[in-house]
Amino acid sequence: MTYELLKELINSYEKENEWIEFKENNSNFEMIGEYISALSNSATLNDVSKAYLIYGVNDKTLEMIGTKFYPKEEKKGQVELENWLYQMLDPNVEFQIHHIECDELHFAVFEIDCAKHRPISFSGQEYIRIGSSKRKLKTHPEKERRLWSKFSSFCFEEEIAKSSLSVDEVLTLLDYKGFLRLIGLPYDEELSTKEYLLEKLIEYDLLINNDTSFSISNLGAILFAHDLKKFPTLQRKRMRVIKYRGNGKINTEFEQEGQKGYAIAYQGLVKYIMGKLPRNEVIKDALREDHSLYPEIALRELIANALIHQDFSISGTNPMIEIFDNRIEITNSGKPLIDVLRLIDHQPKSRNEKLANLMRQMRICEERGSGIDKVIDAIEYFQLPAPKFIAEDDFFKVILFAPLNFEDMDKQDRIRATYQHCSLKFSNQEYMTNTTLRKRFGIGDKQHSKASKIISDTLDKGLIKPADPENKSTRHIKYIPFYG
Repeated sequence: MTYELLKELINSYEKENEWIEFKENNSNFEMIGEYISALSNSATLNDVSKAYLIYGVNDKTLEMIGTKFYPKEEKKGQVELENWLYQMLDPNVEFQIHHIECDELHFAVFEIDCAKHRPISFSGQEYIRIGSSKRKLKTHPEKERRLWSKFSSFCFEEEIAKSSLSVDEVLTLLDYKGFLRLIGLPYDEELSTKEYLLEKLIEYDLLINNDTSFSISNLGAILFAHDLKKFPTLQRKRMRVIKYRGNGKINTEFEQEGQKGYAIAYQGLVKYIMGKLPRNEVIKDALREDHSLYPEIALRELIANALIHQDFSISGTNPMIEIFDNRIEITNSGKPLIDVLRLIDHQPKSRNEKLANLMRQMRICEERGSGIDKVIDAIEYFQLPAPKFIAEDDFFKVILFAPLNFEDMDKQDRIRATYQHCSLKFSNQEYMTNTTLRKRFGIGDKQHSKASKIISDTLDKGLIKPADPENKSTRHIKYIPFYG
């Protein structure tokens, strides 16, 4: 922000309002946090994208008198003020601190984004502006109701990750070469001008032209950032990988947190994880071959799903991959929009449609509706235990299990595998039978009774049913999932 823009902003208003606050030198840190909360929430209520806390202006006369306050140089204890404020605000709200000098006068401006998904709180308390006064939000229930109604219209991908940027700043923050390569567009060092690059970034909704500057959208940053730590509201959304020794979380072997945007990092992430997984030696055609215990296609799809379908409004949580000796757990924030029993052969629903569509366009994930089906198909081919899908209010977890002999699987393992096998067959316009189930478990033709017992247990759970209820013969009976 320049002095001219600051002066224009001040002259646009005759006095303070619900999204602009003027101060001279009052630099109480807790007060600043409370004002960021109040101004951000009030900006949303007034359909304004930015709020401002401006130091160096008399709040009565609007005279530009300057300030002695330099917030970028301040610390709260051993922590820089800016970082401390980010830690105390929930959810994270993007704000920028501008220091402006003119005619020996100094001004400090907090440029604050409006609240997007839920009210911004400081130190656990939400604030709002009533005229030019700062109040606790809970004391004004009518404002709180209106605020929540505003949040339903926000789209994560379209929100601003970083604003007030020059062309060179944009091209430094985003991996534009990687973007063009993944989207299948040509790039030439000599022929690809800045104008061409900006045009393509804007065309794909990664960048917004604000006439005098540019803003990077969340979509642009989360997919193509060189370093997500440069985007404060997104840095906690970096993929986290943890490898443990054994089957518990007591002994950590290593921990790694991603840095780049999802699209740029995806191939390297999958390769990195595959390299950390235990492997198995298989003899094929008299030759020894080294194989991963888990199918790569299943991991690729589940990792992509975790990145795409996470709920970005839930702050303080990373998408996470945890590797144990006997399993892999892949977790993302947010409850899935589809019942976990219907993940196979169900049209996907995503709370981040633009992100999902662009990831599909770059062939990072499978075509619409085929992802989980491919996971189950690969698991069955490897004859692994059926994956477990766990949905809670604020997270979704998929557990892949290491190889396990049929005799070592418990009853729930077998029922889960039977239901998933039946659902996969149904999605392929086929039926599950005793024969197909024995093949799925890798048990012999003479173990017909074992498969029958599993089918009976799964029928008792109400997860499958006979395809032809009128057929009274138990010989060659066919089954479909409960929803068929």
